Amino acid sequence: MNCMLVKYASEISLKGLNKRYFEDLLVTNIRKSIGNGYRIQKESGRMYIDQYSDELADKVRKTFGVTAVAKAEITEKDMDKIGEIAINQMKQLKNVKTFKVESKRGDKKFPLQSMEISREIGAMILKNVEGLTVDVHNPEIVVNVEIRDKAYIYTKLLKGVAGMPYGSAGKGVLLLSGGIDSPVAGYMMAKRGMELVGVYYHSHPYTSERAKEKVVELARKLAVYTGSIKLYVAPFTEIQMQIIEKCKENELTIIMRRYMMQVAEQVAKKENALALITGESLGQVASQTLESMYVTNSELEMPVFRPVVGMDKTDITEIARQIDTFETSILNICTKTSKNKTKAG
Repeated sequence: MNCMLVKYASEISLKGLNKRYFEDLLVTNIRKSIGNGYRIQKESGRMYIDQYSDELADKVRKTFGVTAVAKAEITEKDMDKIGEIAINQMKQLKNVKTFKVESKRGDKKFPLQSMEISREIGAMILKNVEGLTVDVHNPEIVVNVEIRDKAYIYTKLLKGVAGMPYGSAGKGVLLLSGGIDSPVAGYMMAKRGMELVGVYYHSHPYTSERAKEKVVELARKLAVYTGSIKLYVAPFTEIQMQIIEKCKENELTIIMRRYMMQVAEQVAKKENALALITGESLGQVASQTLESMYVTNSELEMPVFRPVVGMDKTDITEIARQIDTFETSILNICTKTSKNKTKAG
């Protein structure tokens, strides 16, 4: 019988008396991702889902808090049966020359210790699968054996996104533009457990409907990891025009940014959020200086998180590619300016 073995962040295991809260929230988030038609069992630093498919595994590993998933075969706690499964798994692999066995004995009543289990299963594999040698330092394949309520055997781990369960660290409002940086900033805070509410500033007719659709699509990309995101579209034309008409040209950007932050704070208060999140990176553009960040913060009552502030564009872009927002962010959408020119947005 097969199941999906789910490993989760060690941070959760270290939460002491609060550990159960984080584990239960992780289970809830997994259920939101995959639906209710599956049995999820918790046991000592692991979770087990009673079915496995590649599609299901892809959804689970994109749930914050999950560090890895694997297709595990289940059998009785019998060394001959464990060895038979391990042998079959190794026979199915092609062009593998080296391996090792790693064992975990969760059931302390099992007569063999972890090292003894590994040694015996390794000997069975060597005897029954041709062309293999043991390499304990740099093996091509690791055969994992876990002895718990039953025995679980698996060879391939799919890496998860890790982090903390979504919704475990309060709520923040993300200033979501159509660029590369802000979706990455939102992803990074969501990975630490913060629930996201997005706000986008729409200046019709100077900002096109396609520009708004682009931001909506970016929110959908983030929702692959968060489950859902509420997105506010704030009409900004009147504020923008008043700033352009009444303020000095060299101060337009910083004043506009300050108003955007104030609007975001009002959204945060409505949503009972406690922080704002931006994609600002120190020195990346002229408006993202320490002085400008100080000015935009000065009239706010709540903290502003800037998770990419110390990263360069290459680092941010790499994460954007990993979370599948990059191609959407770089779409070239033309918008009108107040002087009836066009610019790429």
